[in-house]
Amino acid sequence: MNLVRRIRMAAISIVSVLCLGSLGFVWLEGYSWVEAIYMTVITVSTVGFGEVRPLSEKGMIFTALLVVSSLGTFTFAVTAVSQFFLEGDYRERIRNKRIKRIMKGMDQHVIVCGYGRVGEKAVAELQDHDTDVVVIESNPELVKSLQKKGLHVLAGDATRDENLINAGLVRARAVITTLPDDAQNLYVVLAAREHRKEMLIISRASQLNAVSKLRVAGAHNVIMPDQVGGAHMASLVAIPDVVEFLDHIRIQGADQINIEEVEVQQLPEKLRNLTLGEIDARNRIGVNVIGLRRANGEMVINPPPATELHESMKLFVLGDAQQIRSLNDYLGIQTPG
Repeated sequence: MNLVRRIRMAAISIVSVLCLGSLGFVWLEGYSWVEAIYMTVITVSTVGFGEVRPLSEKGMIFTALLVVSSLGTFTFAVTAVSQFFLEGDYRERIRNKRIKRIMKGMDQHVIVCGYGRVGEKAVAELQDHDTDVVVIESNPELVKSLQKKGLHVLAGDATRDENLINAGLVRARAVITTLPDDAQNLYVVLAAREHRKEMLIISRASQLNAVSKLRVAGAHNVIMPDQVGGAHMASLVAIPDVVEFLDHIRIQGADQINIEEVEVQQLPEKLRNLTLGEIDARNRIGVNVIGLRRANGEMVINPPPATELHESMKLFVLGDAQQIRSLNDYLGIQTPG
């Protein structure tokens, strides 16, 4: 039985003793309700005040039984309350309330459901990109450990809508669900998609037959860790130098060379109808445009200099964090945070 339930039971027991004691004094001694309640309180609390009126023999026997029965009730109540404060449940609740307040002020963060091996890696990579992360984790011991490390962690079941809402779903940039059970991931995807029609949702899948279901439910991308790991190992045999090169530049932290995406939203007047060659990002800023995605979804690898820059286009660029920030400034792009 958890501590909160024990405290509830203790409170109900105390109220029951007070009600039964008052009823007994009214019935046996003819006390008024005020006198009966007063007599019951001083009896069960053993404060030592005298009786309201002299008791009959029946009243004395009833009072003795009331004292004996109330001792066990109050002992149980004091124990439950002491455990609530001393065993950390109270501190845990206060910590969760504080975290929920922090989450209410977060915007454009990423919600990661589950902190197993996959979730841990996802959080680490996001932090390398200076992205705010909220983790929903059901393991109480793991929650405490992560909170001590300074992570924003919400204790609870990620498949419950209220936990997703408390994690800031309506303001989040994306949801990554890494739970080991495909059915749980499916529920998270459905719940997130119901509340946010356009949100980016990425899901883990353990079984191949779950991939299509997760996509239909609303996941933009579905990742099978075993499949990705196997393909990566095979690539290290077939094209080892290319894979090692890509691994080196993929995500190395805020001060390293990365491949990043830059979304062109509203172009400044000076850049409209210009080509990539005319913008000359390599010589002006130091970044290389290695690919782009047009508004219609078409992907272009190594776009030629004659490619015109249009709004709602995504550029895939190679550069360090400062260079990419400079490119955002040059293109008039507002970045979160």
